[in-house]
This record gives sequence, structure tokens and C-alpha cells, in this order.
Amino acid sequence: MFHVPMGFDQFARFNRVMLSPVILAALISLFTLTAPTPAQSDWPQWRGPSRDGLVNLPWPDSVSEDVLVEEQSIPLQPSYSGPIVVADRVFVTETQDKKNEVVTAFEVSTGKKLWSTGWKGSMRVPFFAASNGSWIRATPAYDDGRLYVAGIRDVLVCLDARTGDTIWKRDFPNETQSSVPSFGFVCSPLIEGDFLFVQAGGGLQKLDKRTGKTIWKVLDDGGGMSGSAFSSPYLATIVGRPQLIVQTRKTLHGVDPNHGTILWSQDIPAFRGMNILTPTVFKNSIFVSTYGGTTQALSLTPAGNKFDVKQKWNVGLQGYMTSPVVIDGFAYWRLKNQRFACINLETGNIQWRSKPFGKYASLIASGNKILALDETGTLMLLRANPEEFELIDKRKVGDDTWAHLAVTQDRLFIRDLRALKIYRWKR
Repeated sequence: MFHVPMGFDQFARFNRVMLSPVILAALISLFTLTAPTPAQSDWPQWRGPSRDGLVNLPWPDSVSEDVLVEEQSIPLQPSYSGPIVVADRVFVTETQDKKNEVVTAFEVSTGKKLWSTGWKGSMRVPFFAASNGSWIRATPAYDDGRLYVAGIRDVLVCLDARTGDTIWKRDFPNETQSSVPSFGFVCSPLIEGDFLFVQAGGGLQKLDKRTGKTIWKVLDDGGGMSGSAFSSPYLATIVGRPQLIVQTRKTLHGVDPNHGTILWSQDIPAFRGMNILTPTVFKNSIFVSTYGGTTQALSLTPAGNKFDVKQKWNVGLQGYMTSPVVIDGFAYWRLKNQRFACINLETGNIQWRSKPFGKYASLIASGNKILALDETGTLMLLRANPEEFELIDKRKVGDDTWAHLAVTQDRLFIRDLRALKIYRWKR
């Protein structure tokens, strides 16, 4: 992946007298060792290239063994972080021996380990959440040759994606005296331009992605048991204005990404603050679905430099952990009662609910097909049909798969609790 073409030195020496300095400089730049640039077919962050679970890839109508072939199964220790894939590298995390957090890069085509980097980092979540595990949770993000990894104890580390070397590290509890999040650092970093946005250190922070320096911090909640977000921010333009859509444990906010100004806020009731879904934007409204609360859409209208928030519709469905995918104005997601559901985002009309399956599923959609990986390791291929639940095919591919599924042009990456599994579509 980071290959310098053979014979370039000889080529440059041979042609130096024949090439202008400008042309020679351009050629040197072209052949310089660089990190890969994410393409549409890569998976560089939480929920994929556009952070909404949507891709544009050709998927067959089956996930059977003769169509979806297992290429690699790499043993690992526990993690809930989804894999990140750029070019021919896949990056994964793990908590080793209940003591250290480790990030490893593997070559996709061979499964060869390229580098591994770790640091001390472990904790025990509260007893009533112990079944959810005490290991690293947040999905990393890749950008411009760097990997940004959130450790469970509210630590954010920036690594060189080529070598695994640490570029910078932020230990928010030690630096800001915020409490270590009782349920762990869950937010997956969002990168936009030269900046990184993350819910850490007891609030929403904007960091310089090159240095890790905090530009501003808002929405302070102190961390600990009742603070520290379960969700991850999303950047959208609503009514012509870019804003970060940020879900805290109790409240949904719109935040100006430049200055950190709070543009609007809306309380979102949920049991024990279990606001987990990534905010979902549809036109000028926002979809939310909470554990112990309801499913609703909020519409925004400009009010001077800020916005007024109005409830567009509200229905008695409870979400859990599955962030929805939106196709042709319909949201598809998984409910607390273990059923898939489809809802019309314009009207709030519940199109259908399926029979119960598992507790959770990570969803990725391409065209009118949805891949759904549940926590039991069952991979389902669904038709995005607003008239009825339509299961095209399903297959067992793992045992304990709470980490988010990742896909590229012709491969699926499944982070089982104890392994990374790589599957390839057979054309």
C-alpha cells in the first residue's frame, strides 16, 4: 500500500538534464511515499464514508457460502470498536489481558500484521452494565494518513497510520479534572477539514487534528455516571446553515462548528440517559429514537442567529442502539423490543414492524438493499421495502458481534468479540 515505485531514482537521474525543475518537482511529488487517501469504497470512520451507513456498492442477492467467501479469520482479544479500512489496510482495536488497549494494522489481502501500538487503559463498567463488557468501545477515524483512536478511559490518541507511531495523546481526565466516564469513552471522532470533534472530557470539544489542541469546549456535563455521551456527533447543513448535531445523555443540540455557539437545544427523555443513536438528519428535520422514550422528528426553523425547534411528529416506538439508514424518505432501524421497523419520515406513519430477532444490529444500505449484522453473528440481507419486512437471505458469520459492520468494494469486515473476519463477495 505504501509502495515507492522501483527505479524512480534511476529515472530521475537519467532525465534530470532533460526536465525542467517544475516538471521534475511534480514527478518527485507524485512518487513520494504517502498515506492512502480514502475513496468511496473505503470505510474510514464510524458508519462509513458519509457517516450515515449509506454506500453505493454492488451487492449480490445472497450471503450464502458460495457467494460470500471467508478469506481471513484473525484471532483478537475483546473490542466493540468497528474496523476501519483504507486501501489495503484494516485497523482494529482490542483490550488485551484487561490491562492494555492495542491498535493493530493488518494487510487486508493476506491478514499479515503490519504494526501494533498500545497503552495502558482498562476499567470496569458499573455492575448493572457488566454484561456489556469492560473493553474499548469507540470506532476510530482515519484522515490524511492519521488514525484517531478513543480509549475507554477518556483518552484520545493520534497515530501515524503508516507506522503506528504516536503523534499526540490527550488524557482528558488528567488534563481537565473531568470524571472518567462510568460506561467508557463511546463517542466516535468526527473529522472535518483541519479539525476533530469529539464528545469527551465531559463535553463537546473541537480539536486541532494536527496537534490535539482544544479550540473550544461546550456542553459541559462533567463526565462520570450521569454525563459522558453514548452517541456520536453528525455534521449537516440544515436550512442552509452547517451545524453539528450533538446528542448528549439528556438533550439534543445544534452547535455552530466554527465557534461552538449553541444554535438550539431540545430535551430528549430516555431511561438512564440512554440516548445512543447517532442523530439522523432528513431534509430540515432530525429523527431520534430512544430507550425508554419515544421516536420523534424535530423540525428546525431559523430565528435570527439561532433556530426554533418544533416536534413534527411523535410515536410510541422505542429505539435501542441501532442507528437507522434512510432510503427514499423511510427510516429502517431496530427497536428495543428486538424488531426491525420502518417509518415514513415525513408523516411519522409506522409502515411495519418485523417479528423479534436479536437485541441489536448494525445497518449498511446500498440502493434498495440493507446489510444487517446482529449481535449473535447473524448477517441478514434485507430489501428496503416500505410496504413489508423483506428478508432476502441470512447466514451465521460470527458469535458475538456488537461492533459495527464495515464494507468496501468487494469485502465485508466483521469484528467478532474474539476475531476479525474478512469476507469477499465472489463475482
